[in-house]
Amino acid sequence: MQPRLHLSKFSSPTEPADLPPGHEIPTGQWIRAWVTVAANSFGGPAGQISVMHDEIVERRHWVGERRFLHALNYCMLLPGPEAQQLATYLGWLLRGPAGGLFAGAIFILPGFVSIMALSILFAAYGDVDWVNGMFFGITAAVIAIVASAVLRIGRRVIKNPVMLAIAATAFVAIFVFELPFPLIVAIAGAIGFFGGKARPDIFNIVQGHDEDSVEDDADVLVGDADISLARPTLTRALRVLGSGLLLWFGPVAILIGIVGSNSVFVDVAWFFSSAAILTFGGAYSVLAYISQEAVNSFGWLESGEMISGLGMAETTPGPLIQVVQFVGFMGPYRQPGSMSPLQAGISGAVIATWVTFIPSFLWIFLGAPFIEHLRGRPSLTSALSTITAAVVGVVLNLAIWFSLFTLFDQVSERRRFGALLYAPDLSSVNWAALVIAGLSAIAVFRFKRPTLQVVGVAALLGVAYQLLLA
Repeated sequence: MQPRLHLSKFSSPTEPADLPPGHEIPTGQWIRAWVTVAANSFGGPAGQISVMHDEIVERRHWVGERRFLHALNYCMLLPGPEAQQLATYLGWLLRGPAGGLFAGAIFILPGFVSIMALSILFAAYGDVDWVNGMFFGITAAVIAIVASAVLRIGRRVIKNPVMLAIAATAFVAIFVFELPFPLIVAIAGAIGFFGGKARPDIFNIVQGHDEDSVEDDADVLVGDADISLARPTLTRALRVLGSGLLLWFGPVAILIGIVGSNSVFVDVAWFFSSAAILTFGGAYSVLAYISQEAVNSFGWLESGEMISGLGMAETTPGPLIQVVQFVGFMGPYRQPGSMSPLQAGISGAVIATWVTFIPSFLWIFLGAPFIEHLRGRPSLTSALSTITAAVVGVVLNLAIWFSLFTLFDQVSERRRFGALLYAPDLSSVNWAALVIAGLSAIAVFRFKRPTLQVVGVAALLGVAYQLLLA
């Protein structure tokens, strides 16, 4: 994304856009703006940020280019969905904490409703031919989409042999030796932090957007007269931290008191709380960790089902990390205890969503006042660059893992000298999945078709194939 974004228009051109600095934004305009952003937030973080820029900067002129890029640069340093965090940041900047809560929450809502409906459909009717075919097609298309993510992230950071070596090492570590994703992130961050001090030319790769390239008068902020951006204090930071941790872990403590520490709901809460702080480099990075644990450790999903969940997140508005809702639904749905499966699934989905997104609000409300201080430290950029390089290897692992269990009906595992090797049975290749995956790859790489369009066509092909077999 270039510093200056030029985007298509999503809002009604008849509504007045310009408000002078210091002017209070009318509630009706405020709600319509963020509903527009949320309803059009397809296409991953790049597309979502573009929609936000179009509505908030280009069309309404509520935030200037410089402030928008400043906020985006900060969000890029954080774990979690950067587009949702950017919405929260801009909402806070314009209307204080209440504005941040509204903008961040409304950004999540369409995806939450959509994935809840699709999760119920998948769980209750997954053996119906047309439903099974729809998810079959989506699963095959996701292979091409994840492969595209590998190249997109790789182009951003693999710019010298050191970064290539870090990506390759991360791939071997997680794919062959099954090292946990948190450990890989920690090691990569440490290498980048100290390596950046010695050789910033090698490690300081991921750069923020150039705020100095925009005009001096592009630092506009509607509401300047009403929003206090005073220098942050330790007292305020501790108050925000305490409130955020209470909202994050208070419900978990109540849950333990009600159902006990060995409940599947508590497992969901703790697991996705840990995943929430590991999403450096985008949702694809942590999906490998989620897949590994949800399938192999907890037994909530089968291998192919995780890919179906990712397809749901790709085709619905909102952050891609919303796929956690599907995993949180399926685990309790299959281990409902005294509840009905549907009640348990919905409860698990709500818990997974809560503990995933509450930290994103916390990072913004806690850290945004310190943004200038944080962005002035090049060692943080070096750590982020190295983590992102490791993420390339992790996402490549995800792409290969998905491909094996989608394109082959039989995949055996062999362990030698502490290493795990996957051995697909070549005679068990699923030709229909291979054809749909190939067509999807052509659409993505050759014709640059949008993700939603690619997945939609693949779903229709899957339905047609399944109905022919019936």
